[in-house]
Amino acid sequence: MTPPATTDTRALAAQALAEIALRGASLREVMERHAPKLADSRDRALLMALLSDGSRWWLRFDAALDRLLEHPLRQKEPAVHALLVLGLVQLEILQLPDYAAVAATVQATRALQRPRMAGLVNAVLRRWQRERVALLAALDAKPQTRHAHPAWLAKAMAHDWPDQADAVMAANNREPPLMLRVNRRRSERQTLIERLQAAGYEAQAHSWLADGVVLPHSSDVTRMPGFAEGHFAVQDGAAQIAADLADVQPGQRVLDACAAPGGKACHLLERADIALTALEFDPLRAQRIQQNLDRLGLSADVTIGDAGAPADWWDGQPFDRILIDAPCSATGVLRRRPDVRLHRRDSDTAALAAQQRRILSALWPTLAVGGQLVYITCSLLRAENESIVGEWLATQSHAQALTFTLPAGQAAAVGWQVLPGDGDLDGMYYAVVEKHGPL
Repeated sequence: MTPPATTDTRALAAQALAEIALRGASLREVMERHAPKLADSRDRALLMALLSDGSRWWLRFDAALDRLLEHPLRQKEPAVHALLVLGLVQLEILQLPDYAAVAATVQATRALQRPRMAGLVNAVLRRWQRERVALLAALDAKPQTRHAHPAWLAKAMAHDWPDQADAVMAANNREPPLMLRVNRRRSERQTLIERLQAAGYEAQAHSWLADGVVLPHSSDVTRMPGFAEGHFAVQDGAAQIAADLADVQPGQRVLDACAAPGGKACHLLERADIALTALEFDPLRAQRIQQNLDRLGLSADVTIGDAGAPADWWDGQPFDRILIDAPCSATGVLRRRPDVRLHRRDSDTAALAAQQRRILSALWPTLAVGGQLVYITCSLLRAENESIVGEWLATQSHAQALTFTLPAGQAAAVGWQVLPGDGDLDGMYYAVVEKHGPL
């Protein structure tokens, strides 16, 4: 049944969250589709907060509803079920006044044209308030409901990072800072910071990333001074590390494989005059690369093709640098993409690892002797990171992994791993491999 149209922010959020959590829609797509229905910027901000925290904490409060409801509502009344999750999010995460959160949630039930369920919604939220201590204790007893992570991922993190797993999951549930990257070709970092501060933004230079600018809270970047002129882009500090590791030099031929949405490609072009190919399999995502290039005043050869099948697009001229931002589980970026935890499955890892091996093996022959390949994932699972690179290196007589250190994170068996929260960065893995000629 088509849900009723509504401009009640909480009702709209409930419909949208049901799409994300119960039907697999992406948070970004749902937000882009529903936000224009709200005229007031404050309502749009509330919608984003509800959807972000609703996705982030779904696995905690969805489980709580199994204790609060005699008959589940997920299938019969998905929007009302999502509304109840949001009611608990308002009480426990956003910490809105009890009376306001409950009353507004009950009113949203009527906006959803489910007036007969208003009493049930009120009763469930009131029961939560009466029994919250015992209910919270039950949820906290298991890591998956304590931290709102799927059970398979909580288990995998405990296996791969036994000493850090709890801290990583806690970091995934904290609001990340807003990270910008100054476009060196159009501005200087200090100039940009001063403009932002003059406009009321709490902008500061990142302590060790040369192009990084940090703001404590998320904001509409399109309204910031310098955005329209291409003076900066949004990019987490963990992703900005890629340009440092690539160390591109003027005149080099560079391939950014799996390039969408283009953040790393643009950063490389801002660093040096290079001939860069931005490769992307999805034509729609390739359009986003071009849009970002245009706004930042940069130029690259945006090519649509499969990174695992270079014969279809490669001109035979070797690259001096190759950046592989490999498709992965995205388990390192849950704090920025909270819906990933609802959509990713344990069974995905093997298929993604097969893709990673295929791409790495296919692109290696396109690298020039003396060139370097930078392998990156936004995963914290060893099976997608050091295991992939380590196994592949064992089959290559002319490949050498370079040793490096970063101010955040820790050395992996091969390469370097930043875990979510290390240096207040997203989770990301990096390896740099150099190609040598025959002895």
